[in-house]
Amino acid sequence: MMLHYAQPSKLKTKKIVFEAIYAASDSATLEQLKELSSKRRVIEEFINEKRSITEAIAREISGGLESRYEQDIHKIEQYLPILGNMLFYVDALSTNIRMAQWNAALKIRWSSGLISSSFFNLTGPKFFQIDNLRFELGMTLFLYGEILRERALELLSTDLILSPNFFRQAAGIYHHLAHNVLLPLQPLLPPEKPPEALAEVSNIMSLICLAEAQAAAVRRAEEKGTSPSLLAKLHHGVALFLEEAIGIFSTVVKQHKDISSRLLEFTSSCKSLHELKGQEYVAQSLKASDQIGAAIAVLHSALINARKKIPREESWKSIYQKQIHDASEVLRKFEHENYVVWSQNIPSVDELPLPEGKKIVKVIHYSPKIWERQLIFKTK
Repeated sequence: MMLHYAQPSKLKTKKIVFEAIYAASDSATLEQLKELSSKRRVIEEFINEKRSITEAIAREISGGLESRYEQDIHKIEQYLPILGNMLFYVDALSTNIRMAQWNAALKIRWSSGLISSSFFNLTGPKFFQIDNLRFELGMTLFLYGEILRERALELLSTDLILSPNFFRQAAGIYHHLAHNVLLPLQPLLPPEKPPEALAEVSNIMSLICLAEAQAAAVRRAEEKGTSPSLLAKLHHGVALFLEEAIGIFSTVVKQHKDISSRLLEFTSSCKSLHELKGQEYVAQSLKASDQIGAAIAVLHSALINARKKIPREESWKSIYQKQIHDASEVLRKFEHENYVVWSQNIPSVDELPLPEGKKIVKVIHYSPKIWERQLIFKTK
């Protein structure tokens, strides 16, 4: 029943050769700069879709990992600790003139997966250049979170224990990114920046990942035959996460008018979908307690609301309409049973029970790893 929105992972970047910019004072520092460039190059290749090796070699390099997403996660996890070490030494020399010149010469350029299609030109996506290593760290972490999210979706049909954990890991990365990386960077950002550089966008993505983690957990609960009353609360809990994300979106639009409306449509459509499914379970619970009239009223009201919010995207629309069809079938059966057996009055909307949501998932907090290796530069 989950919708899929992969656009946030559609990032591109331009090449960086660290050893060509920074002057190393010794051979050990030079080798570490080359290693940093090498680790970044493999990320450049997979996000720019320029993979130069076979699948068999990719598996061997990654230690036998079969999934492409697992391989990409491995590549990012090899790069981040070295980048963190580099950032430590660059920060320590932030007042040095030569270091400032080298940082500017890096030309850190990334495109965005979250801007509207009108922002693209005939030669491809627009690249944003922000000459600050924290921007590089932020964009890499954003990509990391999205690849983890894609891996979670990949596992959704086969492993409903592991899949939510990947979503929760992604949520933790976005939470760390928003509060520990992007907030200090905000005053240094130029007016022209990608939405991914805004702390609020990472907060939105963290909430979306938590909602997806709970949706996966609900699917497992459904398979285990959990009671309709609890399933209703869990589905409405998903909607609560998404409602919070939608609330933040209004702030983002004020800061970045070119952000794609598809992110908001995705979030709103997921919220409506889980609200409908939650109300279907509320109706089932009411019927089980011999309140079929109230059950009919709940479903009727939920379907009216759901039909007002059908998404435009075809892949989302088909899932959404199937859920409307399934709920409509339940309503039809309830109405027929009430007509034949119960003859209960149908209460008004004002008399219906308010939906109750229950959140059961939390972020898996991200603790960055840093490879502590001394770097010595020729700054004089």
